Amino acid sequence: MTRILFATSEAVPLIKTGGLADVSGSLPAALRDLGEDVRIILPAYPAALVGAGHLRHLTSLQVMGEHVSLLEGRMPDTGVTVWLVDAPALFEREGGPYVDEHGQDWPDNAERFTLFCRVVVEIAMGRANLSWRPDILHGNDWQTGLAIALAHLESQRPATIFSIHNLAYQGYFSEENFRALQLPEALWSPASMEYYGQWVMIKGGLAHADRLLTVSPSYAQEITTAAFGNGMDGLLRHRQDRLSGILNGIDTQIWDPNHDRLIPASYSQDNMLGKSINKSALQRHFDLPEIDVPVFGLVSRLVEQKGIDLVLAALPDHIHAPIQLVMLGSGNKQYEQACVELVHRYPHQVGVTIGYDEVLAHLIEAGSDFFLMPSRFEPCGLNQLYSLRYGTPPIVHKTGGLADTVTHCWPQTLEDGSATGFVFEHPTATGLSWAMGEALRCMARKDCLQRLRQNGMRQDVSWKNSAQTYRQVYQQAMQDKAIA
Repeated sequence: MTRILFATSEAVPLIKTGGLADVSGSLPAALRDLGEDVRIILPAYPAALVGAGHLRHLTSLQVMGEHVSLLEGRMPDTGVTVWLVDAPALFEREGGPYVDEHGQDWPDNAERFTLFCRVVVEIAMGRANLSWRPDILHGNDWQTGLAIALAHLESQRPATIFSIHNLAYQGYFSEENFRALQLPEALWSPASMEYYGQWVMIKGGLAHADRLLTVSPSYAQEITTAAFGNGMDGLLRHRQDRLSGILNGIDTQIWDPNHDRLIPASYSQDNMLGKSINKSALQRHFDLPEIDVPVFGLVSRLVEQKGIDLVLAALPDHIHAPIQLVMLGSGNKQYEQACVELVHRYPHQVGVTIGYDEVLAHLIEAGSDFFLMPSRFEPCGLNQLYSLRYGTPPIVHKTGGLADTVTHCWPQTLEDGSATGFVFEHPTATGLSWAMGEALRCMARKDCLQRLRQNGMRQDVSWKNSAQTYRQVYQQAMQDKAIA
């Protein structure tokens, strides 16, 4: 049994802004099911304090002049142990984990996540008066990069893993922040966390972890290139022998059309009758005519990375055909407004909800015929995995985890059973329009859509295989540390 301290800044269902939370909520549970001893640690945001159930006080620490309590609770869906770093002056506030209610970064984010990382290292080094000490410190994204760097300076430290969920977010702060927080001088170096005169938190993990992970094999290759490396490609090429990609899985108990309580009608690979009932319910929800036309669904942040502009540009090629489009998301105000305007222009074909609604997200997956996911880059992606499980063939750009999980419906791939969706090569409106046309042609052909749905629903998109691979990487990291 390996003892793993899983450090993260968000975890479903306690707090979520993106895919990191989904992984942090489900991967530790999958590892525990394999017999590992996993403890999640994250800041004690107000929602986490409420959601983690009955909390007990484990220990107190003085860190950076703050009185910090470590509280123990349980993850609501899985029962995995979660430790909350309770520093009310830094974490007990309205707004999100990184931004205020107006969407602006908290001005003290450097201090907030430095304190969090220092507490993580105290626990990792056995200096927090606990009877438990990890064999592995597993950090995730920029908010935990400093913990990996600080641990690297310690003797008798645990082995370290650092996961990159999205390299576009790196945690840039000033040298003034670095000095004010009295961090070790050894970390202010181009070989460590300094980058052209700035302090970059993610570099702590990239430069110092025993093993680097990201969330798909293709993304692991992409981030070593200038196009996707966000300035860190040189460092990642230097450490490429320690870098690998492991596909995310999904929680197949929550995302299961045969047992999903959030949708009107259950269905399975062997009995698809419920899917048409869900389609009618989806049309009713958006006040669209309940007619048998292709329905394209989208659940996404409405930002350029996710390709919402491509959807808006490609739609005119198909809107005059008998199709419907339903969208759920929020993001850039310009794109939000453009989506709402589509409803006014095509009230019988387009439905839009701005915001996020978990029940509606499930209904869109269950009731749509096709799922749009034209991301310009996508480290892994989860919605395409939900779509496969729900028999809703995804339409994706060939990038990152989308390329690794969706196989285009060519005649030969349909015949050999490997086709699961529609894939376009270049992130352009023309490419997306072509893929949407391919989907419409498939739906018009006898049995094509049915076979495509069956292929997708047969895919194993659970955490089972990926969690086994994580275990192997943990063993490699411990061996690397022993040799170093």
